[in-house]
Amino acid sequence: MRVFITGASGWIGTALTTELVAAGHDVRGLVRSDASADKVRRAGVTPVMGDMADHDLLVEEARNADATAHLAFTLDFDAFAETVDNEVRLLERIGVALEGTGKAFFAASGTPTSLGQLATEQDELDPAGPAGARSRTARAVLALSERGIRSGLVRMPRTVHGEGDHNGLISVLVGIDRQLEVAAYVGDGTNRWPAVHISDAGRLFRIALETAPAGSVLHAVAEEGVAMRDVAEAIARRTGLTAAAVDPELLGVFGALLGGDQPASNAATRQLVDWEPTGPTLLEDLEAGYYTS
Repeated sequence: MRVFITGASGWIGTALTTELVAAGHDVRGLVRSDASADKVRRAGVTPVMGDMADHDLLVEEARNADATAHLAFTLDFDAFAETVDNEVRLLERIGVALEGTGKAFFAASGTPTSLGQLATEQDELDPAGPAGARSRTARAVLALSERGIRSGLVRMPRTVHGEGDHNGLISVLVGIDRQLEVAAYVGDGTNRWPAVHISDAGRLFRIALETAPAGSVLHAVAEEGVAMRDVAEAIARRTGLTAAAVDPELLGVFGALLGGDQPASNAATRQLVDWEPTGPTLLEDLEAGYYTS
């Protein structure tokens, strides 16, 4: 199968390309720099130089591929609405180009923020929540399934963890903890984040591209919810800091995210596709020192 990936050199993109190449697929990946091109080339991927503004290029790559994985997103809070607008316009053009072909188009998204409740694959993203900022993109991707395209979403939990993760939310949390000189949690710390190991996330995305039906919403969730006090105590053991509750205002925009109880289920995903998480847990990766060395 010919597969095109946006964000091919990123954290999830690297895991997905590893899975696809190992499975014998022919992979092309969008990159924005020579360094990223070299990285994906070493992984057996043909680099495609460009960015998310290159609509003609992206539509042509999607048209020539059997399956497309959309992972790229330029996170610019000063131009967030414009970035989403650009993404939605691109998806409309891809819809026209792929209409009636049955080709696969799966995009990364986030698990819903159903505070205090177990979020399921049937739950819609809250546009006002931390994972819902790109809800317009998610709706546009699912709408492609009504045009004869095998489209769907692979929703990622709050933490996609593993060795080498330098930019994820756990890495951010450890950085904040070092600044505050405390391994922080909010409230009593019983609030939960869902989690998945990067290898399991990459494998689910490959399976989605290969076999998931049109309109699929999949949860790349291995652990429904890890208590944030347990996370703080694991960080404390590795850093020598003291685990303690802090005022969420000290955490800035991260305060609400850290304090939210956001568990998510994978039950419908495991019924729909052949995927069983096998990677290390979040606490195991923390105890291994991947985030604190």
